[in-house]
Amino acid sequence: MKNLAPERETIELLAPARNLQCGIRAVDCGADAVYIGGPSFGARAAAGNSVEDIAALCNYAHPFGVRVYVTINTILFDDELSVVEALIWQLYKVGVDALIVQDLALLRLDLPPIALHASTQMDTRTPEKAHLLETLGFSQIVVARELTLESIREIAQSVSVPIEAFVHGALCVSYSGRCYASLMCFDRSANRGACAQFCRLPFDLIDAHGEVLEHDKFLLSLRDMNRSADVEEMMLAGVRSFKIEGRLKDENYVANVTAYYRQVLDEAINKHADRFSRLSRGRSLLDFTADVDATFNRGYTDYFLHGRKASVSNFNTPKMQGKEVGCVQQIPNSRTVVARCAQHDTVFLAGDGITYYDRETGRLEGFRVNRSERIGADLWKIFAHRAVTLSQGQQLFRNYDAAFQEQLRKSRALRKLFVYIYIKECDEGFLLTMKDEDGHEVSIVKSAQHEKAQTSQRKNIEQQFSKLGTTIFSAAEVVVDTDCFIPSSQLSMWRRELADAFMQLLCDSYQRMERKAVNLDAASEQAHEIYGTSVDFTENVSNKLACDVMHDLGVERISEAAECDVPESSVRMMTCKHCLRYAFGQCPKHQHPVRRWNEPLRLRLSDGRTFPLSFDCARCEMSVWSENEPSSL
Repeated sequence: MKNLAPERETIELLAPARNLQCGIRAVDCGADAVYIGGPSFGARAAAGNSVEDIAALCNYAHPFGVRVYVTINTILFDDELSVVEALIWQLYKVGVDALIVQDLALLRLDLPPIALHASTQMDTRTPEKAHLLETLGFSQIVVARELTLESIREIAQSVSVPIEAFVHGALCVSYSGRCYASLMCFDRSANRGACAQFCRLPFDLIDAHGEVLEHDKFLLSLRDMNRSADVEEMMLAGVRSFKIEGRLKDENYVANVTAYYRQVLDEAINKHADRFSRLSRGRSLLDFTADVDATFNRGYTDYFLHGRKASVSNFNTPKMQGKEVGCVQQIPNSRTVVARCAQHDTVFLAGDGITYYDRETGRLEGFRVNRSERIGADLWKIFAHRAVTLSQGQQLFRNYDAAFQEQLRKSRALRKLFVYIYIKECDEGFLLTMKDEDGHEVSIVKSAQHEKAQTSQRKNIEQQFSKLGTTIFSAAEVVVDTDCFIPSSQLSMWRRELADAFMQLLCDSYQRMERKAVNLDAASEQAHEIYGTSVDFTENVSNKLACDVMHDLGVERISEAAECDVPESSVRMMTCKHCLRYAFGQCPKHQHPVRRWNEPLRLRLSDGRTFPLSFDCARCEMSVWSENEPSSL
């Protein structure tokens, strides 16, 4: 009888890789796909990699069914298009599965049939935009971080391609691809991979009369995203790729966070095993317990997934506070602290990073532990590397756990494919077979005499074929159907040949996604609802081919990207879902304050430059403008 059960949808855990080593660690710790920067044109200019290293990552990842995506998600200039075209052919030839892109010019280049994924820089916030991108041939679409669960569900239902959503990592305060603060203030374009992190700077908040409402606070600095508690809901809402941010992070971060989300995602998939399955194969064997609280974070938020909350930011620091580990009991001298542990099993070690909030400035301060000694059941004497100003009862946090980081550094994550091996006699000699749970199977025949042994050889043969430690395979079962004598050296050689043949089969049978076709007529109809007949610089059109695509979509008047022609008048540098009115209880829509600020408001940097703020309550958005007065606040 034909199996009428619906095919299960695959779920992808997408991990970042700063370099080849990070990519391998991500694969070993359970990633289904890895995204990595190429030699250039990635939105993290400091995280470029050679084509040779990307080829090595593909060769390592593909036997596990793990995909490799390369970021080419900057906007491009005319004189770069031929270089990008040649680079993409190189990437395709070494096995890259897809490109994560922003610039529409790629739709006009002579490219191989490589899949295109819409980058977060394309700012997909609506079903209409997602549908347009699908019609333009994008195979996967990442949605804006600011969206609610319901908005994600609406987008997922509007398209047939996989929806990708961020699940963990640093947050941009502005909608991605729509932030020009770094360009306007420091001549460094975020859309060209050179963000100067304007949002992590301290500001004064001043009112219409020049009164300082908040002094020297990190008013635009967001916490980091952590949606581990929401993975199941996101999956049921239509998310098919769960993305970890962090292409500038080190191996320890990648290993820890990837391993953590592998566990969380597997639980959700197993709970709905009739509907979902994992994209890749293989089991990660770890000798550490993942803990995302012990790795870099600025405090966590699920952002706006379940609506607006006040806890999306931390105005006191853009750095990692860390876990609370205790409080100050005594201060024998300026370099020594007696701390009472928050938990009895807390241990302090040399190299730990301890933080605290200065009671005068409110700023996060910290020191490194030179040495420590336990002086009671829950008391430790901590010797700091510098003089510190603390007071009794003050909370202490640990933002660098030396023992955990060392454990991660020394940890050995192994990813194994579990295989079944069969050895039996045949007319020519012996038939050796290896297969896995996905239906891959290879057999080889080895010519040899059937020399009957006086004692059973099955245990020795089973042991020899189980020795797969230097390969990516692990024997789930070895079935021996012969009692013939075969020298152990011969068995070892056969095992290696069988494993090599199976590895070759996995490589040969690996299939990449192909690029989707473009339906320009349908796209032009959809584009009219989104763009109308004109677009301003925020559409980031920076070359002739992208301009041609926009013309084909029915757009008649196109302003150049700010990187090509910096606007002289005041412009909206940032559009943010994060709102200072709401954060300080001044929101007229949700909070109805009794006493309102004297507006308009401005942010002021320490160098005296000021930036007007405006608020669109209908859309629940705040905008940060460049230094000159906006035409309308």
